Amino acid sequence: MENNNDQPVMINPNVEQQPAPAVVEQPTENVVQVSNNTKDGQRKCPNCGASEIVPNPKTGKLKCNYCGIEFEGAALQGLEKDIKKLKGRTMGKGTSAIKADVNDVITMRCGGCGAEVVIDTASAPHARCHWCRSILSVNSQIENGAIPDAILPFKTTKEEARKKIEEFVGKRKFFAHPQFQKEFTTENIMGVYFPYLLVDANAHATFEGEGEHLVRQYTVGSDDHKETRYDADAYHVKRDFDIAIQGLTIESNSTRLDKSSNEQTNNIINAVMPFDTENCIQYESNYLVGYTSERRDVNVEEIEAKVEKQLKDVSRFAIRSDLKFYDRGLSWKREDFKVEGSQWIAAYLPVWLYSYLQVKGNSKILHYVAVNARTNETMGSVPINQGKLIFVSFLVEILCLFISLFIAFSADEDGNGGFLFLLGGIIFYAIMYARYRNKGARHTYERETKNQMDNIQRVDELIEHRKGLKHSTIDGRNDNNLEGENIGLQEKLLNQIKK
Repeated sequence: MENNNDQPVMINPNVEQQPAPAVVEQPTENVVQVSNNTKDGQRKCPNCGASEIVPNPKTGKLKCNYCGIEFEGAALQGLEKDIKKLKGRTMGKGTSAIKADVNDVITMRCGGCGAEVVIDTASAPHARCHWCRSILSVNSQIENGAIPDAILPFKTTKEEARKKIEEFVGKRKFFAHPQFQKEFTTENIMGVYFPYLLVDANAHATFEGEGEHLVRQYTVGSDDHKETRYDADAYHVKRDFDIAIQGLTIESNSTRLDKSSNEQTNNIINAVMPFDTENCIQYESNYLVGYTSERRDVNVEEIEAKVEKQLKDVSRFAIRSDLKFYDRGLSWKREDFKVEGSQWIAAYLPVWLYSYLQVKGNSKILHYVAVNARTNETMGSVPINQGKLIFVSFLVEILCLFISLFIAFSADEDGNGGFLFLLGGIIFYAIMYARYRNKGARHTYERETKNQMDNIQRVDELIEHRKGLKHSTIDGRNDNNLEGENIGLQEKLLNQIKK
């Protein structure tokens, strides 16, 4: 039953709603060649044929160091541009499974001059021939998933990134650890291409449950026994819709995927997303000149459960824009989500990275300050001088204590409100710690991933009027739940148990 009126209609709450039967289908899979078929992922200069090609971050183009011309990278090929048409699963060739039996250290024969060059693929999947400067990469040896389909060139220069990092740290000097302040310098920041999987999905979602709309808020009782109560209208709510999700971005290196690490502040790198992935071009090793890169070591099969949960989260948050009437939230009783078609590619995305190793007794913490090399989004973790922060927090607590006593004995007050200040020092400490360490910072994929909803079918039917409710939101509220945020940690723990 579809209802587009502002006022939902009455329903008999005793009528049982039958869920639609689940349809389970095995997706068909299609592997496509997204990038060109050059032997080593390197194009020569189209004007003079030279191999000494470097990226120009100011223009996003490639520049020949011999004749000076600049030329564009090639657009991605073989992908479905209309996400709504996706059926089954399309995989870029760069998403193929990593083969564990491939040696890390391999010897390559240069196609330009015939010299033999050794590459340690554990640290980088490419190297330059020290004789003719041609670029060699492991995809000329074996297709093992190490070479991505796409790349997003650096747009932010090193000088611009240095200023961003210095500005970020400069605002956090007062409580920064003195050893960190002494050693901090942006001279050694690195431009890094991190490996990601980009997923487009054509999906269908159904959410059904109850929602509440606030009618009245009031106070009951008197003096020390005052309590807030709420009256609300309860509705049976259902939304059935198609959704096209573009460019869900997820780390494909196991170390970076672990954002709960106590040894590395990986959440900082995650927090500088999103990237403008719609501007990715075909992978070319020329774009890696002057930068470092990490290798993908996570296969699609290891991460697809996490991806599907995140796609569902995107859908749950997207439909909230159609449910603003329910200001006390929603309690979904049924959540059906089916991916009709998906498209996966492996990509290198650019980040400027400052790192600092803090040694605390027997423990070590690697702090990062990262800059998205496309959007200039900056996030970081700064080591804290705990002694100084605790001392200042204690002073704040003493000041708040005096303020609370003054308010408590003031003739203009009833003696209750002043005691709220007793938490002042603790609150100050928590705010400063969060500002410096940013342990909770992350990419809010559920809000920032691009999506488009179509064919929305709506049911909004009044169930009953509820009075004297004690909570400010509906009981069992789950419309802002995230299923895909911690699934990686859960899987890691399960794998440890199995071992």
